Amino acid sequence: MSSRTAALVLAVFSCTAACTASSHATRPAALGVASSGAAMEALLDQPGPVEVETVNGADWSVARGGLIDLDHPTAKAAGLKDGDEPIQVYAHVIRHPTRGIFLVDTGVARKLVEAPAEIGVGWTIRKAMHTERMKIRTDTATLLARQPRPLAGVLLTHIHLDHISGLPDVPRDTPVYVGPGETRERRFMFLFTRGTVDNFLAGRPVDELAFTPDPSGRFVGVLDLFGDGTVFALSVPGHTEGSLAYVVRTPRGPVLLTGDTCHTRWGWEHDVEPGSFTSDQARNAASLASLRGLAARHPGLDVRLGHQR
Repeated sequence: MSSRTAALVLAVFSCTAACTASSHATRPAALGVASSGAAMEALLDQPGPVEVETVNGADWSVARGGLIDLDHPTAKAAGLKDGDEPIQVYAHVIRHPTRGIFLVDTGVARKLVEAPAEIGVGWTIRKAMHTERMKIRTDTATLLARQPRPLAGVLLTHIHLDHISGLPDVPRDTPVYVGPGETRERRFMFLFTRGTVDNFLAGRPVDELAFTPDPSGRFVGVLDLFGDGTVFALSVPGHTEGSLAYVVRTPRGPVLLTGDTCHTRWGWEHDVEPGSFTSDQARNAASLASLRGLAARHPGLDVRLGHQR
């Protein structure tokens, strides 16, 4: 083996063994005040002032075995098999009366489908994601153009590519918020995705939200994002290390944005966590149980899942 080949093998092995989700630097977020599940739930059924609009960026289809744990006893009993599952790629627009407009996740930039190389999406990722299956419904540039004010920030549930694929349409000076440890998680798959994730995050301020243990024990951690009891971030690790869900108090009642703690309607209704797309299924199952418990305690909660209505 030549020295050049040996160096290449060593480099690949090193990255495979310890490849992080992103090499992008983060900084501590100034946003958020530590709260508790009990304090949040005491307010939850009172109407709030924040509007939430959920927009379908694209129709898509991916492997059902990634979205639902097909080895779960409930899935086996139902006879679920792998195959293409129709899903959507969402952006959620949060309009706060004083803090401004935020996106929760980012939808899809049109170039992801029509000119992916121009936004730094490599051939391997294009093939793995099957971007040719995506049918754009409302691209993120169009969504932002119709907002009455500039975007104040992007609140990510996690940094998987289908949740940051609208970032190329977001102004680069817009703060991006992630959960604790989200960029530093290590998985083999990040060997292939990290370059594209870094391209999407390049030149952007990425702020890491900080959580303390929930005193009520209902959740891992709860943040009152604006300190006024209107929007809460919940730490829901499992799908990724820093996965987040968001709860918003609107004039029509509370809204829960689960992120990919639950991708599908079937998974939510049958209490089955995601499959191979998830980093830690046991932690994901615990996080899913906490969100389903919240919905059970608050029947008026509008639950909006990661990729299906």
